[in-house]
Amino acid sequence: MWLSLDMDDSIYTSNNKSQCNHHSTHHTNHHNHHRKHHHHHKYHHHSFHHHHFSFLSIFFIIFISFCHHSLIVESQSASISFLTSSPSLSSSSDTGSLSSSPLTSITSSSSSSPSTTTTSITTLNQTKCYCTLNVCGSEKSCLTDGRCYASAQLEKVANKIIYTYGCLDSKLLEPPENPMMCLNTNKKKDLRIACCRQSNFCNQQLNVTIPFPSPDTLGLSMEKIGLLAAIPFISICTLFGVCFVRKRTRNKPTCRYRETENGNIAGGEPLIQSNCDTIKEFIEHTTSGSGSGLPLLVQRTIARQIQLSEMIGKGRFGEVWKGQWRGESVAVKIFSSRDEKSWFREVEIYQTAMLRHDNILGFIAADNKDNGTWTQLWLVTDYHEKGSLYDFLSKNTVSLNGMCLMAHSIANGLAHLHMEIQGTQHTMRAADQGKPAIAHRDLKSKNILVKSNGTCAIADLGLAVRYDSAANSLDIPPNPRVGTKRYLSPEVLDETMNPANFDSYKKADIYCLGLVLWEIARRCAIDGKCEDYQLPYHDMVPSDPSIEEMKKVVCTDKQRPPIPTRWHSNETMSIILRVMKECWYPYPAARLTALRVKKTMASLLAQEEIRISV
Repeated sequence: MWLSLDMDDSIYTSNNKSQCNHHSTHHTNHHNHHRKHHHHHKYHHHSFHHHHFSFLSIFFIIFISFCHHSLIVESQSASISFLTSSPSLSSSSDTGSLSSSPLTSITSSSSSSPSTTTTSITTLNQTKCYCTLNVCGSEKSCLTDGRCYASAQLEKVANKIIYTYGCLDSKLLEPPENPMMCLNTNKKKDLRIACCRQSNFCNQQLNVTIPFPSPDTLGLSMEKIGLLAAIPFISICTLFGVCFVRKRTRNKPTCRYRETENGNIAGGEPLIQSNCDTIKEFIEHTTSGSGSGLPLLVQRTIARQIQLSEMIGKGRFGEVWKGQWRGESVAVKIFSSRDEKSWFREVEIYQTAMLRHDNILGFIAADNKDNGTWTQLWLVTDYHEKGSLYDFLSKNTVSLNGMCLMAHSIANGLAHLHMEIQGTQHTMRAADQGKPAIAHRDLKSKNILVKSNGTCAIADLGLAVRYDSAANSLDIPPNPRVGTKRYLSPEVLDETMNPANFDSYKKADIYCLGLVLWEIARRCAIDGKCEDYQLPYHDMVPSDPSIEEMKKVVCTDKQRPPIPTRWHSNETMSIILRVMKECWYPYPAARLTALRVKKTMASLLAQEEIRISV
């Protein structure tokens, strides 16, 4: 009697090979059937990913499929594990006989009828046991030097309990005193076994029971049944939601970009190619009049499609480059990573609602670029070939009409910054939120750009301060810089300005405006005569003055830039002279407002155009 024991306490007989092979074939077929079902389900789940659904619908489909798959696998896993632990088990009749059981004992002789009972131990220390296996024949008994057993096993596929009786050889009993095979563990919920050896046919008296299968034991708990019932409802709601969103957005114009296969949006194509060929068209289609800038995805896309061509400027903040985007020139201001706060602040100000204006530098995009060695912070704006007002006046002169045009455009841009635009209350739309009042705090000729039509645009808003009238609060940047020392107003130099009052910042801007007007007027040619270009206070302080030097000249000595005599003999120059003097009054309250300067310059510009036309 040769027997073998595996890790799952399953026993195979050497002379029952045909029965083992039969069950092995049955197990293999069942396992292959399960694999085929699993493969089919997996293919069915995978096919959903090739449909063009929205992300939300794909997510719910995956979730539903996963739940369905897990329930099927869990309901069948018990039967699969049962077959694995008992590979030779198969019911032979309704009486519960087994063709080959994990608890099988092979005998070479038969004994008397199993109905005969006795309490004595047979000779040769062998016990006669009641046996229901086919190998026991019609005698229904077997002899063993080990133990008799009775077992109950749950057949989940057939949903019934199979009872088995037979013999266990002593060679299989480890340890002999308390064999492992006769022990019931918590893991064996579908198998119960009991052993005995005190008398012949003692296993007939053993009471082996196992709970009859319920929905819970089959893997279908009430929670899972409820989940299955909710799946159709969730599916219907998801489909309705997707249809609703698509209907709302189907006819809505957009210029957002698709991502390429490798996830890089730099090579993406616009969804509306014909309507968004230029940056101006992008802005008109996407900002909806809010003036707060392009959507972030469009900004990032444009920034990553720009090709830098040449460096056109350099300063303490970084560099300014000329770039190309679809054949259109743009300016790229590149900040170093240590100036991240300045970059973030300027981007934040440029994206203020309703800030866009003809006389304020047009903001296009912002992005951060990491090449693996260092990080560059990009600020992309309109490109103006004539450069800054400082560069232009250093190389060119202007006519009286050109001077009035520049002065009016600068005052117009500053008036728009200073002005608060009330928005519609109780709304979340950016176009209806209104524009806060903004003070520049660093207005000078180097921060003003000259456009191709001779007008100007105010740039460099990194030090700007915003005022929220509703909350009566100031949004001041954390940057310790206070502006360019040469252009600081008297109240800033002697520290008498009230930093909690927003009007104080606006008055400081007006003082700077007066100095810029003086720079333009010096380069205005009248009868072919003009002065060389110079910075304000060029003859009073060194090229890089300190705060104390500027304070002495402006506050203590009350000096202002010199006025050429020839300005008094021209009517237009006389008006410009009067305006600039009213802008740089030592007392802030006496200075003009940006709106007043704008109106005066508009009137002066109209007179010059009439004079030229005559």
